Order: sequence, then structure tokens, then C-alpha cells
Amino acid sequence: MTAARSQSDTRIPTDIADWLTERVASYLDTDADSIDRDLPLAEYGLDSVYALSLCGDIEDTLGLVVEPTLAWDYPTVTAMAEFLRAEVGA
Repeated sequence: MTAARSQSDTRIPTDIADWLTERVASYLDTDADSIDRDLPLAEYGLDSVYALSLCGDIEDTLGLVVEPTLAWDYPTVTAMAEFLRAEVGA
């Protein structure tokens, strides 16, 4: 999967994994400390609607265009953060 950089001016979070954890926690209405970064997001009950919302957040915040299958291709916070970090060059 390839993500293309958008033309918008973005502010990339210092720690993408922390940012992703916060986003997932907000969808679940829980504390970020309760999110296991190595547990598949589907096990938290995050469905396709949340996955698409997360893709939108990623696009808006990181300035990347990502596939809607991102949450299935990289099913954990850790895996997704590693992919995104490589894409943004962080």
C-alpha cells in the first residue's frame, strides 16, 4: 500500500503512535492508557465506520492520502504507526 503526500500544510505529531492511541481512545470513549498498541483494533470493536474516520483523521493531520483498508492492512496501533512514520519520513 502506498500513501501519497497531499499538498496541505500539516503539523505531524512528534510521536505518531501516541497520536494514534489518543484517536482510538477517543473513538472508544476511554483513556489512552487502556489501549494496548499491539492488540488488533477490531478486538476493541472498531468497525469500518471508525476505520474510515481514522483514515480521515490521518489524512487531515499527517497530510497523507491513505487507503480505506489501512486498519486491516496494519491492524494494530504499532503496525499502523510504523507504516505512517515511514510514509511521512518521521
